Amino acid sequence: MSLIQDLPPGPLDIVGDIHGEIDALHSLLAHLGYDAQGRHPDGRTLVFVGDFCDRGPDSPAVLARVAHLVAGGRAVAVIGNHEINLLRNDAKDGAGWYFDARLASDHDKYAPFARPTASERAAIVAFLGTLPVALERPDLRIVHAAWLPAQIAAVRQLPPGSVRAEYDHWEAEVRRQAQDGTLARRMATERQQWPHDLEDPLHKPPFLQAHADNELLKAMLNPLKVLTSGVERQGTDPFHAGGKWRFVERMAWWDSYTDATPVVMGHYWRRPVVSTPDALAALTPEEAGLFGHTPPFAWHGQRHNVFCVDYSVGGRWRARKAGTPHDPQYQLAALRWPERTLLFENGTTVATTGFGS
Repeated sequence: MSLIQDLPPGPLDIVGDIHGEIDALHSLLAHLGYDAQGRHPDGRTLVFVGDFCDRGPDSPAVLARVAHLVAGGRAVAVIGNHEINLLRNDAKDGAGWYFDARLASDHDKYAPFARPTASERAAIVAFLGTLPVALERPDLRIVHAAWLPAQIAAVRQLPPGSVRAEYDHWEAEVRRQAQDGTLARRMATERQQWPHDLEDPLHKPPFLQAHADNELLKAMLNPLKVLTSGVERQGTDPFHAGGKWRFVERMAWWDSYTDATPVVMGHYWRRPVVSTPDALAALTPEEAGLFGHTPPFAWHGQRHNVFCVDYSVGGRWRARKAGTPHDPQYQLAALRWPERTLLFENGTTVATTGFGS
């Protein structure tokens, strides 16, 4: 046993990032045909690609439902970057439901949101500590953000339950390398020259090279981070994403993926409605760079055998904040395997296209 574990046999329903949207999860599971205990009349199994929490109205309920399904043998799941942040007590944007340190800053943006009791917190941490980083069988691979052979091989050597300790080890190595060279000093100089908070969307910073170097070191040295947060490269223009200004950008790693085994992931916020000029214009530069030329239901990558099943349900906080109905660009979906069809929370079924073409 390791942090790379086996997928169960038989037909699967692979659920995208949920981000605390409990009503969307309930609706999707009902349309998929699962009962309250996670049983399916056709013997199907649920697979969750991670990012269960943050931003949405009820992360504790989502985590409790997924944990119940996994404990009952009705589902399997991999860990996402948001769960790793929680395990490591690394409070990030959208995590005010769990971290007191984020409660005030997240309130105006994401509230109202349910907060866990002490016993629920203990159960959440215990459950997340058991999750693998990836799942595999001969016909399919599941990971939250990226499947790269070298990083998969490194993580395959790690025992179950070691995500936090190993992640902390690599983060310590990042800090050591930053301190041993000039990076820490250059970052301190940049912070003096740019006094605004890098979470402040109203003050766009100049391109801070030392911050870019640090982001890239953090992104690519740690194999666990690569698999759960993706492959990155230095950008050219600062952009605001994930609640802060960033200086590196995600890469479409699937364009270099040459293995025959298909990969299904989450993480990347596809949009199910991008056929109109207005919808295309609404894509962030990062979304446009990753999926701007890929139809919303198409397989992608060099061999057209990689699929992102995250259809951006985590963006529904915007409509709640505005007091408007949620935008159809923000949906929860499941990819049915081996059928390769998508089923959305409203019951709509869509065929995916271009597989292996």
